[in-house]
Amino acid sequence: MAALLSCHYSTSGRTIPTISTKPVHFFNHHHHINRSKRIHQFSPQCSLRSSTSRSSFSLKECAISIALAIGLVTAVPDWTATATPIGPAIPNLSVLISGPPIKDPEALLRYALPIDNKAIREVQKPLEDITESLKVSGTKALDSAERVRKNPNLKQASRALKQGKSLILAGVAESKKEHGKEMLDKLEAGMDEFEQIILDKSRDKIAPKQKELLSYVGGVEEDMVDGFPYEVPEEYRNMPLLKGRAAVDMKVKVKDNANLEECVFRIVLDGYNAPVTAGNFVDLVERHFYDGMEIQRADGFVVQTGDPEGPAEGFIDPSTEKPRTIPLEIMVDGEKTPVYGETLEELGQYKAQTKLPFNAFGTMAMAREEFEDNSGSSQVFWLLKESELTPSNANILDGRYSVFGYVIKNEDLLADLKVGDVIESIQVVTGLDNLVNPTYKIAG
Repeated sequence: MAALLSCHYSTSGRTIPTISTKPVHFFNHHHHINRSKRIHQFSPQCSLRSSTSRSSFSLKECAISIALAIGLVTAVPDWTATATPIGPAIPNLSVLISGPPIKDPEALLRYALPIDNKAIREVQKPLEDITESLKVSGTKALDSAERVRKNPNLKQASRALKQGKSLILAGVAESKKEHGKEMLDKLEAGMDEFEQIILDKSRDKIAPKQKELLSYVGGVEEDMVDGFPYEVPEEYRNMPLLKGRAAVDMKVKVKDNANLEECVFRIVLDGYNAPVTAGNFVDLVERHFYDGMEIQRADGFVVQTGDPEGPAEGFIDPSTEKPRTIPLEIMVDGEKTPVYGETLEELGQYKAQTKLPFNAFGTMAMAREEFEDNSGSSQVFWLLKESELTPSNANILDGRYSVFGYVIKNEDLLADLKVGDVIESIQVVTGLDNLVNPTYKIAG
């Protein structure tokens, strides 16, 4: 017998449109809201009908739709971060809420590194802030070089590098000193080149040079990490773990789009802050689990995939013939190890900052069942909303889902993906040696 259930959420007398998704859930202070399944359009309600067809949907999917809608339309009480003017660079994530939310994925990754070196942050922050001088579009952009010249950020970064170089180098791990020094030398030379670019008013060269300099900064910061900084809890220690970072290229074949036939997305996976989640994903990538799989949801809020054909909603390990699930894994700013198995709301940490926030377009996270924190397996999603609409601690995703990476190349093209587009392949391009306890090598 077919079951029908609708769910609505109203604020100030308005019904917020909901969009279905796959297993993500939302807990409000006063409501438990369920989710619908695989309906890829706006709808004022979510309905559950019993069916075995691929296009049917279940009560479990309604939650993420409502969650995202609520998070995008209205701030959650008591979770909103106070915006204050941007101050000096500091060595932790409080920079994320000291001003406009950072939405650059590479900047978020730099701040998420387990380091505490104020000298390098004092170089990084003003270099990043140069971007604000480049945001005027149209013909007025012709004076961008002049605006950068008048902006004190470049001089501030150059001065901070000269004054703090010895302190920066002292923070580099002994085994990486040579590479760290090389990066610093390139950074210093690049600063001089950047100043000349600005003097020459070579407008088109400004943004690429800024990106290059920040890549050197990021390289130095990664060289400051000496080994993996903590022990994963014993119950998860034998799972595939990414002890560090890795980068993957996801090649997608796009259908029915005259302007885009295929696209390669570069994704950086952060095992420092989500070793179990990132390790599970890399292990599945090496099994070619996602190769040939379709995009299963694309609705303007998220892009999602990872549900295999058949009755299982996650990965079945052929060596055990059992589902492999992983725990919810959230790294909180100021903590040395992630929180496992509970949302930050369940722990009462409503104002806690996550190391990997849902700030960037293309934030990558693990989907899971509605009321089961530890039910993640193979389904992943990418958030498509700008951080101004979902700032850290003002949305309903931070602290509820395991973020484990960001798309850093072609992220804007995620919005062009549709249900039915095919992931031709996902390949690890760097960092595979950081994967420990791999199971893909086990015959099964």
